[in-house]
Amino acid sequence: MGPPGAGKGTQGELLAKHMGVPRLSTGEMLREARANRTELGRRAQAYMDQGDLVPDEVVLGLVAEAVDGARSQEGFVLDGFPRTIAQAEGLSDILEARGAQIDGVIFLEVPEEELVRRITGRSANESRTDDDPETVRRRLQVYRAETEPVIRWYADHDVRLIEADGVGSIDEIQRGLRRLLDS
Repeated sequence: MGPPGAGKGTQGELLAKHMGVPRLSTGEMLREARANRTELGRRAQAYMDQGDLVPDEVVLGLVAEAVDGARSQEGFVLDGFPRTIAQAEGLSDILEARGAQIDGVIFLEVPEEELVRRITGRSANESRTDDDPETVRRRLQVYRAETEPVIRWYADHDVRLIEADGVGSIDEIQRGLRRLLDS
């Protein structure tokens, strides 16, 4: 977990490869479900076409399918999910129904100015109009309001919270994550 631009996707992918488990990304799940025109994909598309957020029940349905289809009995790495307390509660229910639980939550800590620099720099390379500094700061406000409480929720539910420094090169951050997980 971490704010937009913290490197969740990059670090999640590297960590999953290192651990030999699949990486489950809700963004990829949504794209795949839409491309395959699944029932959940069609429901998600209807919301996205109107510019609305995909409701938790649809996202949790996709996560449940992904957990059931995970290629590894050794677990998986969730990338940037859950984003709300309702999603955290739903994920807990999904896992409990399957006799599983969350082993830990990794939180990538990155100062706001670094996040803005990363995202606006990424925007210049990808020509994204939603990554100007003002929009990035609004996205960070939404993150703080909706997602930061999830970190507290996990701490209150005795889930191991691993706070990691998200500043440095990709390799430096990954080495730090591995050290934290090994300790």
